[in-house]
Amino acid sequence: MKNLTYILLVVLFASCNSGDSTKPDVTVEGELQQWHKVTLVLNGPETSEWGKENPFLDYKLEATFTLGNKSITVPGYFAADGNAGETSAEEGSIWKVHFSPEEVGTWNYKISFKKGKNIVVIDGEELGDAVALDGIEGTIEIATSDKTGDDFRAKGRIVNGGKGYFKFQGTNNIWIKNGADSPENFLAYHEFDQTHRFTLKTVIREGEANPKDGLHKYESHVVDWKEGNPTWQGGKGKGIIGALNYLKSVGANSVYMLTMNIIGDGKDVWPYSDYNERYRFDCSKLDQWEVVFDYMESQGIMMHFVLQETENECLLDMGHTGVQRKLYLRELAARFGHHLAITYNLGEENGPTNWSPIGQTDQQRKEMASYIKRVNPYPCNVMLHTHSNDHHQDIYLEPLLGFELLDGPSMQVASPYKVHERVLKWIDESEKAGKRWLVNLDEIGPASKGAMPDSHDAKHDTIRHQCLWGTLLAGGGGVEWYFGYRYPHNDLNLEDFRSRDNWWKQSTIATQFMQQFPLEEMKCMDELIKAKGAYCLAKPGEVYVVYLPKGTRNPRLRLKSDKTFSVKWFSPTLGGELQNGSATEIKGNGMQRIGNPPSDLGKDWVVVIQ
Repeated sequence: MKNLTYILLVVLFASCNSGDSTKPDVTVEGELQQWHKVTLVLNGPETSEWGKENPFLDYKLEATFTLGNKSITVPGYFAADGNAGETSAEEGSIWKVHFSPEEVGTWNYKISFKKGKNIVVIDGEELGDAVALDGIEGTIEIATSDKTGDDFRAKGRIVNGGKGYFKFQGTNNIWIKNGADSPENFLAYHEFDQTHRFTLKTVIREGEANPKDGLHKYESHVVDWKEGNPTWQGGKGKGIIGALNYLKSVGANSVYMLTMNIIGDGKDVWPYSDYNERYRFDCSKLDQWEVVFDYMESQGIMMHFVLQETENECLLDMGHTGVQRKLYLRELAARFGHHLAITYNLGEENGPTNWSPIGQTDQQRKEMASYIKRVNPYPCNVMLHTHSNDHHQDIYLEPLLGFELLDGPSMQVASPYKVHERVLKWIDESEKAGKRWLVNLDEIGPASKGAMPDSHDAKHDTIRHQCLWGTLLAGGGGVEWYFGYRYPHNDLNLEDFRSRDNWWKQSTIATQFMQQFPLEEMKCMDELIKAKGAYCLAKPGEVYVVYLPKGTRNPRLRLKSDKTFSVKWFSPTLGGELQNGSATEIKGNGMQRIGNPPSDLGKDWVVVIQ
């Protein structure tokens, strides 16, 4: 019966002598299906966020799951009363491990639960004293997922496909990112526990958050919340859930969000139990974040976790991956690492500059990336957000070329007119180094403009041509859109994603259109198209996708084949079906005229020759 795979409480080893004797020691919660979140709930030691023995640092909970020759060890965490998102509890005896099984079948698990000073950040299986639940074993029967559509659980985990694109583990299909880069403090939401803006500064520079402005409410999106959507604490969360509903409705599939911006531009997002705390976490706040993240997964929206800012990249352990940084990264992995679509970004504008001279070194970046890949038990994507100018990109990215544990750069480019060139550079350089990067455009300049509201740039001609199609036809893996600080609904105070409604439509038209082509076999070959400002992504002899700026007349394409090719035209602003232009076929070696579009020469067009 289908419901047998749904919320199940399986009582195991009730004879264990720890915890409250009226509660089972281990239960299993969740939909027991492939790719779904399955949670081991342990009734363990009673403690609190402020306990003398730090439950985040001095207790180490893990569970090893095995199926045949496959084995995965998953970190666990202290969960207060087990329902802290609703109760705001800071204490309790509940501990949890989240497991996301990638295969159907009978999985065996064994719990390791140890206690010792700083044990979470010290390597060694024999360290610490066993907690009473240590060594408990059990089994979980996993069935096929019943999810469909955009729900990631229908398709599997999004991973680096190794050839420049994200792919689903479950289906092997390419996934192109199309997301929101703003607001970077997306999680500075007024209905999350212990969320406020903290600063002692009296002078606020342009581009920083003003404490007087308050937190995000996303009030205009409350109407987008639908009956049956999640909330917490009697109806909280409708604004942020409604915002996600809107983004999904316009085709966005990723949200860029800082998970810690202490002393950064916003100073309003942190996972800790206090702004000035570095070793203890807020159980109720993180449970409430998880309500949002669970919903994002069900809607097919990636979480792009930006782990720090340029202002605070040396806040933890002076930039090293020491106790504070390991603890921070482990808690994120334990609570959220099971999700199927996560990018861990090492940091916004990472690396020192003349205007921000304190920053991480190349070795520190590598150590941080290595620890993320190690502590996160599932395949995950690790990126590095760049500074906006060529010089600093070159300084910090070149030493990382070929580094196995970095999946690619999260590109910030100051000038829209340099996007295509810069994306293409790092694709080419990474291929030469032996590890093709996933190159994403995640922030466009100038910083004061970015993607402006429809009210100030209704057509978005420049960023459509130079940034959106410039990225995709260079071979980029996806895009996210930053909103400049001098315009309404900007990078820190955005309240209404509808402010760019026209732009979301154009970005979605492009990213969905490109998914039909054999992208892993295609390469940017602009030299094949003779037209000013044009781009060409091609698998020579089979298919060519060409972007032609407005006003282009009688463009020509160089062919090296005697085959006959069809010529079809596509509107990058309106979408729709492929159309016939003045020429429907071309044939022959050398430069061939591909004709003119079916209508307005005053608009941009995309041509598909195949």
